[in-house]
Amino acid sequence: MEMVSKLWRTLTLSALVAALAITAGCGASGGKEGPAKTAPGAAAKTSANGAITVVDDAKRTIQLAQPARRIISLYSGHTENLFSLGLNDAIIGVSESETYPPEVKNKAAFDYRADAEKVIAAKPDLVLIRTTVFERNRDFVDKLEQVGIPVVALFPENLDDFYRNMDILGTLTGRQAEAETCKGEMKQRLADFDAIARSIPENQRKRVFLEATKDPVKTVTSDSMAALVLQKAGAINVAADAKAVKEGSSIASYGDERLLTKAGEIDVYLAQKGVMNRVTEQEIYQRPGFEAIKAIKEKQVYLIDGDMISRPTMRLLKGIEELGQRLYPDYYSNIKGK
Repeated sequence: MEMVSKLWRTLTLSALVAALAITAGCGASGGKEGPAKTAPGAAAKTSANGAITVVDDAKRTIQLAQPARRIISLYSGHTENLFSLGLNDAIIGVSESETYPPEVKNKAAFDYRADAEKVIAAKPDLVLIRTTVFERNRDFVDKLEQVGIPVVALFPENLDDFYRNMDILGTLTGRQAEAETCKGEMKQRLADFDAIARSIPENQRKRVFLEATKDPVKTVTSDSMAALVLQKAGAINVAADAKAVKEGSSIASYGDERLLTKAGEIDVYLAQKGVMNRVTEQEIYQRPGFEAIKAIKEKQVYLIDGDMISRPTMRLLKGIEELGQRLYPDYYSNIKGK
């Protein structure tokens, strides 16, 4: 345990800083907005006269004459990242199902599946969507762009995408400095978690199955954000070989029969809870056949907020921390998180 104590004396300061960042937002320091330049050929750049050019995840080039000040965000992950950049006042609307952070409850609600006229009437100077909305709801996007409203489609599928998207959001809103701060905090905390994971002896590493949805049981792909959370928390993903249900999906097929073939290997059964998976621990314990699973026998079933471990935002850090504390309390006992 002396090794654990030394490790935590090294990591506690960065944990404290990052905990404050997740609570208050990376832009909470009140840093000045400015036309920070981006390297030529990058996804986002600001010219000398303040004009903004970005390339979104649909490979489209979008231009703004100046930083956006009236933003409608139609994906909860984008909304969270805007709040991390300190842009509460610039957000005039969000999608109808959003609940985090709590301030979103005071925002007007919009739906890309409904008539675009409501969005147009709000006079946004930027609308943020997911790439799937661009692909499946082109009429909505076309109507906005026909009246001069810029629409940017983003959806980060991995860490590199997340960093790139933060650059884009920072450039679109004049918050490049805050975006750099967010990226730096993410990288530092992930490095801290990696150090903790390396300190855990191999024979103490927990083998974890993560349930993404039930009926039938599905898990996550090995390249998903949720799988990254497992890895960074020091867990061994029992279902690392699972294949996506369809191309581009982070959800992977598994099923009870295949799961039960690994019953003796599963130290911890973790289920993400939320809109996609309305589940209780009691329900998992009572499923037919699950009594054969090692984690069920040893009462090692946990629920975790699905948004926190799968949404591409700064809250991934909180998800890693929460999972790490459950799996390895001795190694995470001194963390000063949120």
